[in-house]
Amino acid sequence: KSGDVLLTIVGTVGRAAVVGENMPQFTLQRSVAVLHPNVEICDSRYLMYALQANRNHIESRAKGVAQKGIYLKEVADIELQIPLLSEQTHRVKVLDKIAFVIKFHQKQLQKLDELVKARFVELFGDPLLDDGRYCKAPLGCLAQVGSSKRIFEKEYVSEGIPFYRTKEIVELSNGNKISTELFITPKRYNEIRDEYGVPQAGDLLISAVGTIGVIWIVDGKNDFYFKDGNLLRVANSDNFMPVYLKCLLETLICAHKSKMSSGTAYAALTISTLKEMSVYKVPLAEQSQFSTFVSQVDKSKVAVQKSLDEAQLLFDSLMQQYFG
Repeated sequence: KSGDVLLTIVGTVGRAAVVGENMPQFTLQRSVAVLHPNVEICDSRYLMYALQANRNHIESRAKGVAQKGIYLKEVADIELQIPLLSEQTHRVKVLDKIAFVIKFHQKQLQKLDELVKARFVELFGDPLLDDGRYCKAPLGCLAQVGSSKRIFEKEYVSEGIPFYRTKEIVELSNGNKISTELFITPKRYNEIRDEYGVPQAGDLLISAVGTIGVIWIVDGKNDFYFKDGNLLRVANSDNFMPVYLKCLLETLICAHKSKMSSGTAYAALTISTLKEMSVYKVPLAEQSQFSTFVSQVDKSKVAVQKSLDEAQLLFDSLMQQYFG
């Protein structure tokens, strides 16, 4: 019913939401608990925020091997600080306002990404169609496509040259700071660099397993190496500007995900699949025009991201203040 609080209790444990007004009727799997707040002592949205603030505690009580879960009795035993309704209402109003600002900035970032994609189609056409505007050729004929020299687990060390996997590339592509967990020795890195080569500024690294199709343009600021098969590398080429190629491949990889499988266990993007992707042969002057546009959009994204980070920091601080 409207005002009930829903809490996930199996699998992804501890997510909470309030059933809104005028929602159509729906039913739930057993992996979601339905909480009926006593409206005389507890506001629905306050309860939702209180549960969100206690998510780590709730997750810590989940048990299971294949899929963790928490029993309803344990949910009922969760202790929460419940102030007077007037104070609950005040806290909810403050948190709701900041949550709105956070969602607004997230929407702004999404719209800016959509603007870049729309500009790409305006300049070059739909990459999935062939309107005859430009010639096409397999990516492997226009750029070097590959992965890396295999690094074995015994070669990992506690500090040294950072070793990237999908996790790090996802963080870098989002502009986040990364907390590198794996390293190789400078000596091993130098051996690989001299014999096989290492990523250079302007190369593209593409996540190929798990979260498929995330692309990071190597900035060349720091030495690093990366996991073979887990990430694929498209070397910087005289035929492409990195920003143009990144946007092009993001569209092509997204469209071909259903075909990307290296076995029955999981889907993956393979080197051969990437090499065979048909790409536009666009004059560099036109690619440069697009890259300049993306650079201007990126400046706007930096400003929006800063506002988003500030709002998120304030929200987290108030959650800590209100719920401990």
